[in-house]
Amino acid sequence: MRVIIAGGGTGGHVIPALAIARQLKKQFSAEVLFIGTARGIETRLVPQAGFPLELIQVGALKNVSLMTRVKTMFDLPRAIAASSRMITDFDPEVVIGVGGYASGPAMVAAIRRHLPTLAFEPNVVPGFANRMIARWVSAAAVHFEETCRYFPHCRVTGVPVREAFFNIPAADRATTGGIPTLLVFGGSQGARAINQAMIESLPGLSAKIPGVHVIHQTGQRDYDRVLAAYQRSGISGEVHKFIDDMPATFGRADLLVCRSGASTVAEIAAAGKPAIFVPFPAAADDHQNVNARALERAGAAVVVEESNLGAAYLVDTIAALIGDGGRLRSMSSAAQSLAHPKAVEEIAEMVLGLTRNGRETGDIRPTELSS
Repeated sequence: MRVIIAGGGTGGHVIPALAIARQLKKQFSAEVLFIGTARGIETRLVPQAGFPLELIQVGALKNVSLMTRVKTMFDLPRAIAASSRMITDFDPEVVIGVGGYASGPAMVAAIRRHLPTLAFEPNVVPGFANRMIARWVSAAAVHFEETCRYFPHCRVTGVPVREAFFNIPAADRATTGGIPTLLVFGGSQGARAINQAMIESLPGLSAKIPGVHVIHQTGQRDYDRVLAAYQRSGISGEVHKFIDDMPATFGRADLLVCRSGASTVAEIAAAGKPAIFVPFPAAADDHQNVNARALERAGAAVVVEESNLGAAYLVDTIAALIGDGGRLRSMSSAAQSLAHPKAVEEIAEMVLGLTRNGRETGDIRPTELSS
């Protein structure tokens, strides 16, 4: 089996893509080629994982300046042509688009060649690249049932998540001396708005939740000032620039405060952890807010808009949840109901089905994009 995986830019695109690649290699001895751009995190993570990476030049069309959009429009034909040459050289049986800058051109090139294609979409609302090619892809693997309205051939598989997140026991205060524990993080780079809100909230948390313990991942740039704030407050806290073993840290927490990117949402569902989501307001198509609201509707989370992230409101929200064991257990069960422990296996099965279908029919694609 030969497969191209196209896309990237952020960890939310690249990390699930690597999980898919590893599963295809493990299960089918697949040869996998990645297509990305020089500006994405794939330039570091894909070679580290041992997969070959080819680069095309293309930028963004959404939420950017007019000059950037014009440049991208000029880059697109060249990016599609470059992707087509890579497809010719590698001769894949399936092309998978995971979203991000490189996904659109490579998927268009594959569709125009009548190759089987699979769109992977972890957000409720597909990103721009996946929306543009949604009607023409052979199949789509998604995280949320609502997303299927965008794709004619859709299956809810969930997002590939490390197995360790599924093996986290429920937080048990009986083993921690009854100490309520809060985990705060904003992704690998941290989230300045969340960091600042927590600094301002420390006195209120100390007063309203005596003995509370906070584990806080700040990212590099805010680490010193957040650490100093905890030291001044006297609150029990662990402040980290980064947390390497996030599943183990999840296991220690009663409640999480975090952003709501697709990978984070999937990890929270896998771990069955109650969460307060603070969506990143500048995310493309407001996808973090839409993701967070999906879990809130299911009873698994509470959403606090960044515009409402004042200290008093945040303290009241945390105190109301962390002091209500029954609600935390209910939220945990709701989160687990949204988990997909076999996501990567199901996606691999879809890829296998597309390769078989392609071999049997020789041409399963519509022709609208071939002109």
